[in-house]
Amino acid sequence: MGMPVRIDDTLYAQARVQARAEHRTIAGQIEFWAMIGRAALDNPDLPIDFVRDLLVARAEGSSQLTEFLPEGKSS
Repeated sequence: MGMPVRIDDTLYAQARVQARAEHRTIAGQIEFWAMIGRAALDNPDLPIDFVRDLLVARAEGSSQLTEFLPEGKSS
């Protein structure tokens, strides 16, 4: 269920630009930023880029997985 929320005009404009670039709705972009922020606060020892990439990978699902091969080993 969506709820109207007041946000700063500058933040809205930034979300609109980023949402367009990442093919999200503006609300979806703000939700994505909020999830990253929450995960980063819950895991302060992890780099923010790692947190973002992990959330993106989880959203992609298992169909996008590639097999991990240790360095020096080939399939």
